[in-house]
Amino acid sequence: MTEWNFADILETVADVIPDARMLVHGGRTTTHRQADRRANGIARALLDHGLARQDKVAHYLYNCPEYVESMVGMFKAGLVPVNTNYRYEDDELLYIWENADVAAVVFHGSFAERIERLRPKLPAVRLWLWVDDGSGPLPDWATSYEQVAAAGGDDPVRAPWGRSGDDLFLLYTGGTTGMPKGVMWRQDDLFARLNSSNLIRLPDDGGLDGVRRTIVGPGPVHLPACPLMHGTGAFTSLAMLTIGGAVVTLTGRSFDPAELLDTVDAEHVNTIAIVGDAFAKPILAALDAEPGRWRLSTLVAMISSGVMWSEETKRGLLAHRPTMLLIDAFSSSEALGMGTSVSSGAAAGHTAQFALGADVRVIDPETGTDVTPGSGQRGVLALGGRNPLGYYKDETKTAATFRVFDGRRFSVPGDWAEVDADGGVHVLGRGSVVINSGGEKIFPEEVEEVLKRHPAVRDAVVVGLPDERFGEAVAAVVELREGQTASEDELAAHVRSSLARYKAPRRVRFVPSIGRAATGKVDYARHRQETATWAGSAESAAS
Repeated sequence: MTEWNFADILETVADVIPDARMLVHGGRTTTHRQADRRANGIARALLDHGLARQDKVAHYLYNCPEYVESMVGMFKAGLVPVNTNYRYEDDELLYIWENADVAAVVFHGSFAERIERLRPKLPAVRLWLWVDDGSGPLPDWATSYEQVAAAGGDDPVRAPWGRSGDDLFLLYTGGTTGMPKGVMWRQDDLFARLNSSNLIRLPDDGGLDGVRRTIVGPGPVHLPACPLMHGTGAFTSLAMLTIGGAVVTLTGRSFDPAELLDTVDAEHVNTIAIVGDAFAKPILAALDAEPGRWRLSTLVAMISSGVMWSEETKRGLLAHRPTMLLIDAFSSSEALGMGTSVSSGAAAGHTAQFALGADVRVIDPETGTDVTPGSGQRGVLALGGRNPLGYYKDETKTAATFRVFDGRRFSVPGDWAEVDADGGVHVLGRGSVVINSGGEKIFPEEVEEVLKRHPAVRDAVVVGLPDERFGEAVAAVVELREGQTASEDELAAHVRSSLARYKAPRRVRFVPSIGRAATGKVDYARHRQETATWAGSAESAAS
């Protein structure tokens, strides 16, 4: 039985290639040894503030070296990293941190004003680690991240309870059936999943001696274009670091394809992580607008996960760099490695067409029997093997997603698919009303409840409309109270006052009646179809 722990692996890497670069951010470069020392400082500070075994520590950061350093520090101390979506508003942040039982927070100074409002409601947080981003002075209630990181030494920090493969990595996902849920990954299981598809594979049962034998020099240079607070960014970065790679983060806080492409050339980047067309289309537009500006000579692969990546966009990217691989990884926070679609200069993979992973079945969700290829029968994807323990503090949702068929435990996140006669799998999407906009999963009822708090709104339904760049865009169907008026801009601003900006509707269709059934249920499929027709007609009239 393996007992992989990320702290042990990364300390071994730092011992083997101490002077190889590990973290790059603008003009800052940190070697593996330097990052290891700084992580020791963070680990010691967390322990000195009384954090106990497997206490939770939240990241509230944009992409930066401190995100990775502090994560390693948490691993060293036997603590649990918790991701935080920096787009969340006050109530959403409170929900995440209270649900996760967060005991410490690492945050960028830009968020100090918001945290100041929230602190009285978060008495369990013992330490606020402030990362200076030039936005203001150190608050008197926080501790300087740089001060404690700089105090780290060469001696590895180990808590009295030690480290274990059972130590957790807690990833909060927007989910499809309600408020965000914390997916509990054992570090041993997470490493095994990441290692199985890594560019360089460490020996499964070789232990740390296997790490030493395998890493003979600096590994690949990886650039997560997507946020590290998303699974795609965090998991691909962790995978590269375990094989001695470097992680390059962009300094801009809004995605700029020119900055990304400039950085690929300047830092000799080998792999990029994106989230579908929301990133790929702007990259392609920049390449088309200035052909020849970027050499991209070191770029080997572009990896996408979390949202569909269109065949048309893949073909366009490959026209600029035919020798690279475009890897469309069909995964979710609860199920890593369900399928892949790999495109190269020879051919671009079809949208939503995947080859299944070794542990994946397409099954009838009621009986657990396999769908017959070529039958046209639809089933759900079920992933066996190494999977999360479940959702943090939610046994009901854990039982619904992690199910046992024929004596084997599977992760069944709810992705529907059809199997072609040749074994190819066409993914149809989640069997729910979730909206996936640029990799962000948006739960309609959450937005509906905010809309219905507007004094002019009697009822509302939220659906997703097809969007060329983001996959789906949020649209609202609104029934106003008699004699009341409201504009699209007014309602969108009302939503943004309570929720993250990306959850606000980009289009609002006003109707005389939502038309709920006597039970109170609403026909989402009908509203989605009618709203798409309405939006198309409006665009045609405008042109």
